[in-house]
Amino acid sequence: MGGRIALSAFAALVGAFLLLPIFAVIPAAFNASSFIRLPPDAWSGRWWGTFFADPTWRRALMTSLQVATLAAALSVVLGTAAALGIARLGGWMRQLALAVFVGPVIVPVIVLAVALYSIARSAGLVGTIATLAVAHTMLALPYVALNVGVSLAALDPRLALAATGLAASPWRVFRTVTLPLIMPGVLGGGVFAFVTSFDEVVLSIFLAGPQAKTLPVRIWEEIRVEYTPVVAVAATIMIALAVAAVAASRMIQRRDA
Repeated sequence: MGGRIALSAFAALVGAFLLLPIFAVIPAAFNASSFIRLPPDAWSGRWWGTFFADPTWRRALMTSLQVATLAAALSVVLGTAAALGIARLGGWMRQLALAVFVGPVIVPVIVLAVALYSIARSAGLVGTIATLAVAHTMLALPYVALNVGVSLAALDPRLALAATGLAASPWRVFRTVTLPLIMPGVLGGGVFAFVTSFDEVVLSIFLAGPQAKTLPVRIWEEIRVEYTPVVAVAATIMIALAVAAVAASRMIQRRDA
């Protein structure tokens, strides 16, 4: 009993060590002064008004939402298809396929960013939402493939065989049997993909342009010039959207269960 309590206390300390510096941004967004102070000397929502009154901040937020939504959708479709294909492989071919899909996570992002920038620049596609979405999909795809792969590993193959024995077509088997059962993995992967894209800054710095600038890039530009609480407001919005996405995914998974 004592060991369990000590282990729980240690886990709580580790969680606090990881999360408290992140959530310290939230009170910083309510500073009344022009400089970030923790805790604030006086509380005010003036910087929230500054954020939403500035068209560059609003445009960056909308661009991030568009890019993250597109990247999540592409990652879910491609990652689910990839997981289904990998599950049919065996031996060294399966390991090789997994290594290929995990590659973008292992390779330093700066290397991937330079390579994609070179390709996009030669094609004249730098600074477009489509280019950002495709680039973010490359980073988010492994999370979907791995999450769906875990759900597929827990799936009883006899269910699909039974549906096939009842003369169901492969598409109908997938739509009525496989997909509902792996939906927790699909939703979890989609949330990971959305958050990964929404928070990505290195690829976005290389591939963004005046008409396609994401919120992390806008934050980076602001910090280079001045460090006002409006940056904390933007960071708080990013945290809130990430938490909301995870919470919505958990609620949907519990309802399905």
